[in-house]
Amino acid sequence: MKESVIDLLLQIRYVEIIEFIGTFAFAINGIRGAATKNCDWFGAFVLGFVTAVGGGTLRDLLLDITPFWMLNSIYLWCTLLALLFYIFLREHLNHLNRFFFWSDSIGLGLFVVVGAEKAMLLGYNSWVIISMATITGIIGGILRDVFLNKIPQIFKREIYAFPCILGGSCFVFLQLFNFQLPFISIITVGVVVLLRYIAVKWDLQIPRLKSER
Repeated sequence: MKESVIDLLLQIRYVEIIEFIGTFAFAINGIRGAATKNCDWFGAFVLGFVTAVGGGTLRDLLLDITPFWMLNSIYLWCTLLALLFYIFLREHLNHLNRFFFWSDSIGLGLFVVVGAEKAMLLGYNSWVIISMATITGIIGGILRDVFLNKIPQIFKREIYAFPCILGGSCFVFLQLFNFQLPFISIITVGVVVLLRYIAVKWDLQIPRLKSER
């Protein structure tokens, strides 16, 4: 019994570390979006924070637990760090579109892992685990685009949710074989990043819904 409690605590700590890294990656993405609309520093901070925690907040509310960022101020500091990172390095980062693509893709993969892990620890079944993984990954970007008065990219162009769904499915599948969490996390993140890369590389898109004539 004691060993199982210790293992659970270690898993929770592991999730927090992944969540912090994902928060930084998504916050930068949101801050960059704010820069395209000439927002001030406060506006950029708010948008970065919403982008970073939006998905996790909805996930935690659906799982009936306190939103993660309300339990630890480190996520606010993480967003502030991302803002300072962008402010001081923006002249270099603006020429590094690959940097933003990879940071966003890795952040997406990490959030998929976090969403899946939290739902699993609470004892939910496979389809809920996959749903929470997807929600954690995509909702922040949707909120970012809504706040910027844009149609969310996920609804019109980019294949973004599909990698989350497959990543969550990969997490569930590997969990059935009792692999260690670090191994499952690496494979899941790899699947998400690889699918994002393939979609962008070959400009893959979901068929669009045509309007009535």
